[in-house]
Amino acid sequence: MSFIDSIMAGLALVANVESFLALAIGVTVGVIAGAIPGMSATMAVALTLPFTFSLAPITGILLLLGVYKGGIFAGSIPAILIKTPGTPASSATVLDGYPMAEKGQAGKALGMALYASCTADLISNMALIMFAGILASFALNFGPPEFFTLILFSLTIIAGVSGDSLLKGIFSAVLGLLFATVGLDLVYGTNRFNFNDPNLMGGLNFIAVLIGLFAIPEILNMVWNPASADGKTRSLGSKWVTFAEYKRCFRSIIRGSLIGVFLGSIPGIGAAPSAFLSYSEARRKSKNRENFGKGEIEGVAASEAGNNGVAGATLIPLLALGVPGDVITAIIIGAFMIHGLQPGPMMFIMNVDIIYGMFMGLIISSVLLLFVGSISIRAFRYVADIPRGVLFPAVMVLCVYGVYAVNNNIFDVGVMFAMGWLGYIMLRANIPAAPFLIAFILGPLLEDNFRQSMLMSGSSPWILARGPITWFFWTVTLITVVAIVRAGVKGHRDARRQRRAAAETRAG
Repeated sequence: MSFIDSIMAGLALVANVESFLALAIGVTVGVIAGAIPGMSATMAVALTLPFTFSLAPITGILLLLGVYKGGIFAGSIPAILIKTPGTPASSATVLDGYPMAEKGQAGKALGMALYASCTADLISNMALIMFAGILASFALNFGPPEFFTLILFSLTIIAGVSGDSLLKGIFSAVLGLLFATVGLDLVYGTNRFNFNDPNLMGGLNFIAVLIGLFAIPEILNMVWNPASADGKTRSLGSKWVTFAEYKRCFRSIIRGSLIGVFLGSIPGIGAAPSAFLSYSEARRKSKNRENFGKGEIEGVAASEAGNNGVAGATLIPLLALGVPGDVITAIIIGAFMIHGLQPGPMMFIMNVDIIYGMFMGLIISSVLLLFVGSISIRAFRYVADIPRGVLFPAVMVLCVYGVYAVNNNIFDVGVMFAMGWLGYIMLRANIPAAPFLIAFILGPLLEDNFRQSMLMSGSSPWILARGPITWFFWTVTLITVVAIVRAGVKGHRDARRQRRAAAETRAG
């Protein structure tokens, strides 16, 4: 079957009311679930899976993909409005989205999040259609040493989210790496910092850590400063993003989309690291890098492009190799198997119509995301008009519910509150929370791949430079570290020069 014939066969499979409704309902459910703190896209897809059992294979798969797409975008809504990421993938959106909301530009931030998400989603879908085989074959070349060097390079993004003090950012990251070691040893299964408590055997729950770091400190801050609860939270401002603003952010959106496509095609990386890496690269290359972290719309665009660029690309290893690209596609692979489909190379021969039906459905989902997202922004934006004295107690209830619902474990709620107090102390000490979260996400991956590499080589460090991929990541890591050091030295000199000029002005 030719490429054109395959497209036509796929289009014929989805050109019906059932498939369109499945996509529309899926995107809507995903948006609603993603906008509720703690109710992640993963949980939404898992809860939707049983409803696909009685549907036709393509209809059920499209329903799950719609939930996936909607959930990844919608996490930006509470991240911008109430500094509580709806999904882990939206953690980086908090850095500039919430400051924009505080300046009365919440509507503009939400609009840019939507446009960047839809653009990245479309690019990711096109990459899936055109390069599934090529990218999947390249991903096969990644072993533990290649993953280690990739993650080591990813950790350099900590410098881009450390605010005014790189030292405080490094301290926050070290703390995150330390907390990531709680649980069972990844190789030998021995206890580490879990005090023989069964609840800590699997480590700290990520959702509890995420919500504790970002949401609880804001609630505690309101408790200690009750005057801030008076009146309205903030003005929504203009909800329209101008073409000039979109054009200014376009390079960052494209760059973030490509980062998402690349990382999404490698199994196990996920959307959160992609969002932070995209954000860091946008900050490094932007003419307005000083504004990042203070309400820069380009930061919102880069973050949302990075996490949505992953959404289509995670299907590349799933379809081409039969290997799920992340947790969500691991759930989706269950829908394939229930309907007697086995993802992998043979599927391109035996069920090519379903493959291309999915491709056509994904393109339609990008358009539906723009439509449903616009409506959801109009609906959820009224959260910004609720007085803080009413809003934050409601947020607290949602946080407790969201964290408890992940594992039905009250211990996770305790972890959330403990991390909330830690986050509040960090907030008061002006220590950024983002480096902590990045290190907490990447720490286990870094350790696991390093130790696997050592086991493969008999503890020889040379395996970490065994091929062109590892050398490439070592090179870009070195270049990035040198650039960070030079920027730090220059910033220190500039600050010293300004202090000297101020002292001379006062003396004069």
